[in-house]
Amino acid sequence: MARWVQSYLQAQAAELDAAPNTQLAYARDLAGFAAWLADKGLHFASLSQDQIESYLIDCAAEGLAKSTRARRLSAIKQLFRFAYEEGWRADNPALQIKGPGRAQRLPKTLDLAEVDRLLDAARNSPRDGLRNTCLMELLYATGMRVTELVSLPVAAARGDPQMLLVRGKGGKERLVPLSPPARAAMANWLTARDQAEDSARKAGKPASKYLFPSHGKAGHLTRHAFFALIKTFAITAGLSPARVTPHVLRHAFATHLLAGGADLRSIQTMLGHADIATTEIYTHVLDQRLTDLVLQHHPLAKPTKP
Repeated sequence: MARWVQSYLQAQAAELDAAPNTQLAYARDLAGFAAWLADKGLHFASLSQDQIESYLIDCAAEGLAKSTRARRLSAIKQLFRFAYEEGWRADNPALQIKGPGRAQRLPKTLDLAEVDRLLDAARNSPRDGLRNTCLMELLYATGMRVTELVSLPVAAARGDPQMLLVRGKGGKERLVPLSPPARAAMANWLTARDQAEDSARKAGKPASKYLFPSHGKAGHLTRHAFFALIKTFAITAGLSPARVTPHVLRHAFATHLLAGGADLRSIQTMLGHADIATTEIYTHVLDQRLTDLVLQHHPLAKPTKP
């Protein structure tokens, strides 16, 4: 079973250019599924639909969230589709299984004043202030995913661009406009970064291709390091760290754009959503704006003259 999983993950990485975090999540899910089967003396090669459904029932009995169970089923479905295409099985036992669906929750976000406090905290960092300001300004100005942000190539920042080229999930590229504060922060950081890189080269160290270089294995600031960093900004800004994550800033970007009058299609493009249904979770912010429009412009909503 380990060979099945390894072959599937290698194919996924090669053909779909799946993100490392996606591959790790699927690897964990499939390893857990394989362990459950091994305990019962079962194998991928002879598994039935009923047995897969029994596993999903056990997951629900453990109290796993709908989103976790949906992701596990997705991994199982893709594994058996791959096995069928490779000829390892004559059928696909997961084909007819329906998932639990995902609980529709409103995205957690921050208001404008809270975002301003976070940006101020980054600007006033006791160390790496220019880098931290650039990170936060870019995150809020573009709505990038944290992995997209920390792995930005330095080439993308050259020439004071008005649009930033972002490489997202599946290797798909998109252009996102930059705000004047984000452009200024990026230019300031780029100057400081290049000076540091010049000193490093003179000391015999190789140049980095990333906008936010690091000495770690990845070669750039890691998503985990930035996650810890943004929690520090939250504390400095007087906000609960539990409320502030890089993804919450992504939600704030989309929510504030929509509240300001941007259309869903444009927001979908900037966020890099493949399906507009994903972007539609932000439409809750339209409720008050639509109510105000009706009250202001509908003739029957206006007070009648005595």
